Amino acid sequence: MNRVPVSSSNLQSVGYDQATHVLEIAFHSSGIYQYSNVPAHIHSGLMSAPSKGQYFDTHIKKAGYPYRKVG
Repeated sequence: MNRVPVSSSNLQSVGYDQATHVLEIAFHSSGIYQYSNVPAHIHSGLMSAPSKGQYFDTHIKKAGYPYRKVG
């Protein structure tokens, strides 16, 4: 999946597959994870958030989307 670099102390890059609703995030220190069933508006919100790490924590991690480590 193609990822776009982001400005964040925690997140390195973010990718999203509109067809499968899979969000892929590369973290600076913990690898690459894919989150399933993520709506497009959550991806858009992450990309436009002033604090990507805070948005991720509140709207993705704590929301409980299924995830798996892929790298």
